[in-house]
Amino acid sequence: MTKVPKYWKKAKNYLSKKDKVLAKLIKSYQSPSEIILTSRRNIFFSLCKSIIGQQISVAAANAVFSKFKKKCNNKINPKIVSKLTTSQLKSCGLSRQKVSGIKNLAKKTLNKSFNPKLIKNMSDEEAIVYLSQLKQIGRWSAEMILLFTYNRSNIWPVQDIGLLRAISKNYKKKYLPPEKFVMLLKKKFSPYCSVATWYLWRSIDPEPIQY
Repeated sequence: MTKVPKYWKKAKNYLSKKDKVLAKLIKSYQSPSEIILTSRRNIFFSLCKSIIGQQISVAAANAVFSKFKKKCNNKINPKIVSKLTTSQLKSCGLSRQKVSGIKNLAKKTLNKSFNPKLIKNMSDEEAIVYLSQLKQIGRWSAEMILLFTYNRSNIWPVQDIGLLRAISKNYKKKYLPPEKFVMLLKKKFSPYCSVATWYLWRSIDPEPIQY
């Protein structure tokens, strides 16, 4: 993991002034050992983890990923993954669709039809469209990559169940919270929606997810 994003401290001050609920959350999770969003800077690793974690619990995803990592001899990279057979990948607990997605990702990374270096110069929306062209990667997965791998500052993943639950809990709204209210919060928290998302997540799960 790498150092804290440069915008983090400024974002906390900005959001604390903008919103009483976030001000309280940010204050309650401040400590010398505060866990802050950081990045592996390894998009292939993160995309594999994202595909594996789709539509299963965090505990199940961790168990499958652990087996996958073992099959890769603890070296998750396109060359090693491309050499694994379908049956080897399935033995980790992966569905046929997820095996196809991971094999396709390895192939496209190796033949450079998918070039992660291009993402650096893309807007958030351009990057989401580009990542979504990969098998098994939809908008939510692309947003998680931008947030966790690239540490983009203004990601507001409105399809994320955890974020929607946190909004309902902290702003005393029914679940699912009204779309109009969710979009009002996005406008209010920009350009630091990623930081707002992080602290709202912490309010329902103190242990952070890592992609």
